[in-house]
Amino acid sequence: MSNPDYQSDNPVPERIARLYDESVPDWPGEIAFYNRLVDRLDPVDGSVLEIACGTGRVTNQIAERGVRTVGIDISQPMLDVAASGSTHLTNVEYICADMRSFGLREKFDLVVSPGHSFMLLLTPQDQLDCLTSVRKHLKPGGRLVLHLDQQNIDWLGRVATVDKGRAEPLPTVTDPETGNSVERTIAWSYDPPTQTNSFTSTWREVSEAGETLNEWSRGPVPVHCIFPSEAEHLLGRAGFEVEVLYGDFDEGPLTAESEEMIWVARVSDRATRPTPHPLCASQLPTITSAAPA
Repeated sequence: MSNPDYQSDNPVPERIARLYDESVPDWPGEIAFYNRLVDRLDPVDGSVLEIACGTGRVTNQIAERGVRTVGIDISQPMLDVAASGSTHLTNVEYICADMRSFGLREKFDLVVSPGHSFMLLLTPQDQLDCLTSVRKHLKPGGRLVLHLDQQNIDWLGRVATVDKGRAEPLPTVTDPETGNSVERTIAWSYDPPTQTNSFTSTWREVSEAGETLNEWSRGPVPVHCIFPSEAEHLLGRAGFEVEVLYGDFDEGPLTAESEEMIWVARVSDRATRPTPHPLCASQLPTITSAAPA
């Protein structure tokens, strides 16, 4: 079944879009990692596509490097926020499109999927459709970067049992329009047979005196928990070969303690399925930045 939260007729509400950048900060080293990749592109003809770009948290920062940058997302309210944050940029474009079946009239040197957004796709067919669309939009030699969550088995076990549906507080954020504080909670619930982890979020806007001004919630929003072998298999089925797998944005190896998986892949030039990628730290190349002009 497809994710009901990821549908064109069920967009992210405007107030959630407005608070998104306050709620989701950059991952440590994330933007520097993408910048190292972008700096290797041709400064004139290089181009970057972000799928499921949301509010442009990453897209706008990539565009600051000067390359042609495009962001697609299925939520118009999210794109409106992205566009409002890029009025000073002439090299960025936002398009409302589904990452499973988009068709743009150009190809890109780099396609990125930051912030675990690929995990909103719940079925193998949705995942393959997305990766196939990405492959069709890559220039020869182009790269895909797929940022996924490295699953914590102990935590998944808890939210499938003793902590299932238990609301936990999140850091309070400030509404950029009203200046009011917004208190947040999140509750998780994991279904092992489908590898689906669903979350329900609540927001409570409060006055300086602590009075409740507004309350709303969203969810449950299902996300698919992807494990390393599964991700490698998906990429291979979609015609990619893995160039490198990192466990963090500082280009460290994937270990049992890693909280992230950063996959860098290219379109395979072989007719048969790619050979399995060795997950050995000694075989992981380092991405080096081009010297600034």
